[in-house]
Formats: sequence, C-alpha cells, structure tokens
Amino acid sequence: MKKTAALSVLVVAVLLAVVVIAQPKEIPRIGWLGAGSSPGQLNRTEAFRRGLRELGYVEGKNIIVEYRHAEGKYDRLPMLVAELVRLKVVVIVTGGGPATRAAKQATSTIPIVMANDPDPVADGFVASLAQPRGNITGLSTLAPEISAKQVELLKETVPRLSRVAILWSSVRPGSSQIGKELELAAAALKVTLQFHEVLGADDIDTAFRAASQGRADAVLSLMAGPIVTPYRTQTAKLAVKSRLPVIYRSREEVEAGGLMSYGATLDDLDRRAATYVDKILKGRKPADLPVEQPTKFEFVINLKAAKQIGLTVPQIVLARADRLIK
Repeated sequence: MKKTAALSVLVVAVLLAVVVIAQPKEIPRIGWLGAGSSPGQLNRTEAFRRGLRELGYVEGKNIIVEYRHAEGKYDRLPMLVAELVRLKVVVIVTGGGPATRAAKQATSTIPIVMANDPDPVADGFVASLAQPRGNITGLSTLAPEISAKQVELLKETVPRLSRVAILWSSVRPGSSQIGKELELAAAALKVTLQFHEVLGADDIDTAFRAASQGRADAVLSLMAGPIVTPYRTQTAKLAVKSRLPVIYRSREEVEAGGLMSYGATLDDLDRRAATYVDKILKGRKPADLPVEQPTKFEFVINLKAAKQIGLTVPQIVLARADRLIK
C-alpha cells in the first residue's frame, strides 16, 4: 500500500512537471507609441526592429510589438497609450516628447523607454540622466546643445551673419532650455535672434515672410511634430523663394530640398532603444538604467539648394560634412 501510494505521488509529480514544461512560454508584448504618421516614422521603426534583431528578438516568435501612431494628432495619444495598457504590454517605447508625456500620464508602473527626447530632465521625465528614479529611461537627443551648434554652423557658412530667424514652437517640451542655449550661442557669436512661432502649416509661410522683413541672414528651423514631414518640400521652396540659408534638425529635410542639417542620428537612437527593452525584459528596472546621450551625429549639405539661393559654401564647411547632396 505504501509503495503504491509513493509510486502514485511520483507519477503525479512527473506528469505535473511534463505539463509545466510543455506549456508554451508567454511571448513578451511591448508597445511602440509615436506621435507622427506611420509612413513618416518608417525609418525609425525599422531601426528599432533592427536593434531587436541584433539582440536575438524576432517579431512574432519571441517578442510581439504593438505599433501605435497618432498620425500627427496629439489628442489621440492618450487613447492609443490606453490601448497599449489594456493589452498589458510589459514595456512602452516612445518616439518623442509628446508620446512620452502621454505614456507618463497613463502609467507609473509599466516601464517606458524614450527612443529620444530633447531634454528629459527639463521635461520632467527623469530626475537626472544618471539616476532616472521613476519608470522612465531611454535616450536624449541633446537638442539644446545641438541647437547652439547649428547657429555656429550657420555663422561658418554665412560669415556675414548678423541676424538669425528661429522657426520653432515655444510650447513644445524642452523649448525653454533650447532658448537659453540659443541665446548664449548668439551672444558669443554676436548675432541677433528673431523667434517666430510655427504651430501649424499656415505659420510656415508667415514665418518666412517675417524673416525676410526682419532682414534675417539665415534661418534655424526647429520645427517639430506633425507640421514637419508633410511640409518639407514646401519649406524648402519657401527658403529658395526667400533666398535664405536654412539649417534643419534632420537629413530628411535636406533630402527634400533643404540646404543643410545637423543633429543626432535618430535612427541610431531608435536602434539603441532596443537595448533598453532587452535589459528590462531580463529584469532590470528603468530607475536603475541611466539615460544615454547620442554618440552619432550627421552634418548634411545640399549643394543644389546652395546654388539655388546663390550661396557658396566655404570649403572648410564642406570638408566637415558627413554627406554632400549634389
């Protein structure tokens, strides 16, 4: 009797072990939240996928990614992040400040990875770069420092530069610190800044007219969000019409006909965001993962655009370019 009972217990234990082993391991589900359009962010999401693949993740096999895009309508972000929360994603990756803010307001427990943010400390997303403390970590674009560098590049490209028109939105996250850095750079270079608000498509034409009327020698475009991608060609044409040298944030604007761009390589930041996802899936907490800064930057010049406005770019500037578009 005792032997039979013991054997029965052993058989049951073995069967339970087999059942546990046979059960498929749950595939982690993560969310990608972007404020822009799906086509407009295609390069970014593909860079993120590449980062996952480099770490051994294959979508649909050992990881599931739920992509949500607001298509430039920021008021849709709360609804989209609510969907991700209902799907019980274990990590939310955000493609920019507005998306990060929406995710932060939606959850204080689900880890959030910023694929990029201009100034996560000033924006209130993390306590410090070294010690985020909350449920948010990720990567910064160093936008304030880069904006100052962009003014320097304009000065080198247009030596007679005395007035620079800034196309931006002062209400966007990170704008306050960017403004401070720009003022410091302008004072050092002895140039005057003219700030023009661009909140919608109609403001782009108005801003260029104001820049011309204000006798600006060049323009720094810090436009961001939904007004950038659909109006890149229009902005480039306005620059030619106004015969104003313009420096942009990303190479896409230059590929669309703009003069030049300088900034962090966003594709690389998106790829690196996958490393944070990997660490969190392996048990690390966002609070213990320092926010990282860009390691790759791009300086792109469109020589055709320069010719259209009658600008001869100095050789010393051309030699520093990572890419020349002819």
